[in-house]
Amino acid sequence: MSGTLALTEQLIARASVTPDDQHCQRILTERLSTLGFDCETIESHGVTNLWAVKRGTSSGDGKLLVFAGHTDVVPTGPLEQWTSPPFEPTHRDGKLYGRGAADMKTSLAAFVVASEEFVAAHAAHRGSIAFLITSDEEGPATDGTIKVVQALKERGERLDYCIVGEPTSSATLGDMVKNGRRGSMSGKLIVKGIQGHIAYPHLAKNPLHVLAPALAELVAERWDDGNEYFPPTTWQVSNLHSGTGASNVIPGHADLLFNFRFSTASTVEGLQKRVHAILDRHGLEYDLQWSVSGLPFLTPRGDLSEALARAIVDETGVTTELSTTGGTSDGRFIAQICEQVVEFGPPNGSIHKIDEHIDVAFIEPLKNVYRRVLEQLVA
Repeated sequence: MSGTLALTEQLIARASVTPDDQHCQRILTERLSTLGFDCETIESHGVTNLWAVKRGTSSGDGKLLVFAGHTDVVPTGPLEQWTSPPFEPTHRDGKLYGRGAADMKTSLAAFVVASEEFVAAHAAHRGSIAFLITSDEEGPATDGTIKVVQALKERGERLDYCIVGEPTSSATLGDMVKNGRRGSMSGKLIVKGIQGHIAYPHLAKNPLHVLAPALAELVAERWDDGNEYFPPTTWQVSNLHSGTGASNVIPGHADLLFNFRFSTASTVEGLQKRVHAILDRHGLEYDLQWSVSGLPFLTPRGDLSEALARAIVDETGVTTELSTTGGTSDGRFIAQICEQVVEFGPPNGSIHKIDEHIDVAFIEPLKNVYRRVLEQLVA
């Protein structure tokens, strides 16, 4: 059994359902401390975070490369639907099954073993290596990576490169790298009307009727055209509620929840202003509350993405694609203090599902890709 596979299984066996780390970070700390990493635990409201650094020999232009990820996993769902227990790593047909196998305990194990192999071969490496690990990525993400980033920002810590080990590959290992993510902004709209008897509409005001033309315009609006890296911004309704449940009552209000997934081609302020303009133009009486769960981030092609692309093709023969598709990730926080942030990990077809798994054949190549990046950027 390879060292990467063994460590992956050790981590899967920990039922670290968010935000409970279940001492996964202690396992990582023991391995990293042996390599000479200075390991610091940062706790916040039941969330465990790890910041570990091994400084290089250069006092000048040596770069700092950060491996970032999370030890927490999503809940298992119905246990009876799993073919094997989710926290008992199990092999079937060349695959390793268990919650976190793809998202993202294999990446964590690959980070560690890649670092071990790199340090053994390059004891006097010029650049520095760090780990930023949280147990609050699958949850609200309010006490995890963002807290570590705040602490590092206050210390004036400079991060040159960051690889987030999220499962980004699609059909095969290495076919996709994320070099950015869209932002996410939600709105809670309450359109006010006047409740009344449905037989006397002149004595009431139906909020759904006044909302409908504005809603049609919001749906049809083209918010931007995207750019080289991002698709156009999208606006989607997620919930619409109104009425008392009775068929003879005009409702007094209509509640609408919606979400923007937006790129660097738009701004929070610009999108909000345009929504208000549409609502006001249609004469709606309303309240609208906004919440931004993540800003977009983008790493244009550069040293990190090129090094990762070379490592992938050298190890797997696959020519990778840069993409910004998918939801948000902790990369949005790290990008505040790091100019080059990319995400790369195993195929994501089984993440968050019953019988989550990874092809065992991908585990060693994943580790080797990470090691090859270290050899290019911090040796």
